[in-house]
Amino acid sequence: MGTKPVVGLIGGMGSGKSLVAEAFRRRGAKVISGDQLGHEALRQPDIVAAVVDRWGPRVLEPNGTISRRQLGTMVFGDVKELRALEALVFPWIERRIREEITAADACAEFGLIVLDAAVMLEAGWNKVCDWLVYVHAPRAARLQRLQEQRGWGAKEVQERENAQMSLTAKVSRADYAVDNSGDREQVAQQVDDLLRQWGMVKMTMRNGELPDSHPTG
Repeated sequence: MGTKPVVGLIGGMGSGKSLVAEAFRRRGAKVISGDQLGHEALRQPDIVAAVVDRWGPRVLEPNGTISRRQLGTMVFGDVKELRALEALVFPWIERRIREEITAADACAEFGLIVLDAAVMLEAGWNKVCDWLVYVHAPRAARLQRLQEQRGWGAKEVQERENAQMSLTAKVSRADYAVDNSGDREQVAQQVDDLLRQWGMVKMTMRNGELPDSHPTG
């Protein structure tokens, strides 16, 4: 799309893509969060109206905002309903992704753009990326993180995983990989190694004095 490389992060839910994204951000990359844009999409009045029209007022919180959890129970496990929701929100999210990339490409502050989106491949957003990095973590660790961070049980996770591309398929599409089965420092080292491979050594030094201590995601 522009002159600066765009790196897409892919992997299983709870694998730690946001941890890897944060490591890139600390080294001067612009991070675009698909999850954040998804939240924004569900706050757009026209999208809210369309969601309520299809799934009824029970998807609303008392304050009138959409309950993502309630909506999730209605669409995950039912391919037809999930595709209907995707048709409502994916075009808006993709437009915003492209706008964010264009803005970051024009900003001298950033040398690299990182897109962190759970359904990158399923939505086709990988077409805006130059490289894909697969983030790996053992299933047990992923389930524990999702339980602690989002309150999802194994059944809830399985329903969402069933709606996504298999991890085997995701790995096969990746250009590089980061192993998130260790600690934060090991992740940071792997990010530095990738930046060196891409000829971005200066980025590894930009915020090198900052400790890589932040939550997993």
